[in-house]
Amino acid sequence: MYRLLDSARIVETLERLTRRVVERFPDASLAKVSAELTELARENDRRAHMLERPNYVLRALSALILAVGMMLIAFVAMTLEVKRDTESIYSTLQGIDSGLSIVIVAFGSVIFLATLESRWKRQQALGDLDELRSIIHVIDMHQLTKDPASLLAAPTPASPVRRLDQAELVRYLDYCSEMLSLSAKVAAVYAQSTRDPEVVAASSDLQQLTANLSSKIWQKIRIAQAGAATSAALTNASPAAAPAP
Repeated sequence: MYRLLDSARIVETLERLTRRVVERFPDASLAKVSAELTELARENDRRAHMLERPNYVLRALSALILAVGMMLIAFVAMTLEVKRDTESIYSTLQGIDSGLSIVIVAFGSVIFLATLESRWKRQQALGDLDELRSIIHVIDMHQLTKDPASLLAAPTPASPVRRLDQAELVRYLDYCSEMLSLSAKVAAVYAQSTRDPEVVAASSDLQQLTANLSSKIWQKIRIAQAGAATSAALTNASPAAAPAP
């Protein structure tokens, strides 16, 4: 029961996260990004299930093309005129070379048709993962300017507008970290839906990417929390340090 990721539960968690973001930051574009990620996870749920099912149409088409090709080879072989009085060894070798070329081409066609379904699914999965990679970078762009150190520094004319206090900043960054973590889970669904090494490698790369980005976010959260703790300590110490009247 707990050995596989349930993509439906991932979608439910993303829907709940989107509601949380909307409730706390209704005017922030992060809510729209979360909703877009939820929709992407919902679409990828259907796509991942399609990867698990065999494509009977593609298999039937490959079998039909293979059967027609074998029939053509058999027809050509039957219509060849076999001559017993070979004039030279060169003619014999030329005939053998032509026969080997036909066999090699036929063998290559069989391999191409046999792997057509797996290659088609691989392209589909890699395209979906590239789409997920793009939204991961969009999430990173939203947390890029949310620097807790800027709360203590005077803004410059080119500084972005900052409307979040320390508590709101921590919640905002935490939401970004959750979205990155759930993005990694969406990527992991593809790894468990196929055994294709390229898809598994691309999924692992996305999981590593989200882990690195989340690590940077948590460094900011720790800085913000340390700053809040220092401010609280200074506030509590101020009355004690004041001289008695």
